[in-house]
Amino acid sequence: MPTSSEGSFDKALQENPEDGEKMRVMQAPNKSGVWSRSQQPRERAMVGPRFEQTIMEDQPRPLSAMELIHQQPVRWTKNKVVSCDGGGGPLGHPRIFINTDKPQIASCTYCGVPYANNRHRKHLESLPATPFPLEPTNAAGALPPSHLMSGGAKTGSTEPYQSNTGKPLEQR
Repeated sequence: MPTSSEGSFDKALQENPEDGEKMRVMQAPNKSGVWSRSQQPRERAMVGPRFEQTIMEDQPRPLSAMELIHQQPVRWTKNKVVSCDGGGGPLGHPRIFINTDKPQIASCTYCGVPYANNRHRKHLESLPATPFPLEPTNAAGALPPSHLMSGGAKTGSTEPYQSNTGKPLEQR
């Protein structure tokens, strides 16, 4: 007989075995495979007595950040070198400088935000596929166009979405 639990939003504590197995095997809701050689596949990591009567629907299922960052559009710049600090302060990362001289999309090694030089725009648009969208999309994980920099990429902290007040964080 199923029981009820307040932690499970007052619904019966039972699960369809097929649905539970599907959730146990899939790495993240938006990515099915592993993203690191040292990472155990979820189907091998979640075995044994520890997971025996676990309702998989109630377990945390964060989205894969790698898939989400590849929905971010390219930040176009006129500068040869841009800097990114991920928003600065406690939300950011150490400032790094990214070379945009080459005709390719260069991403921040900390946060993955993509940058490219306007001079190489035609070349990048002529490629059959790119790892990042070249223009803003309506994807759920992408930022709205109003939050993107208007072609003058200098640092990550000039992006308004990084500040809780909506204003860019000041440089120190």
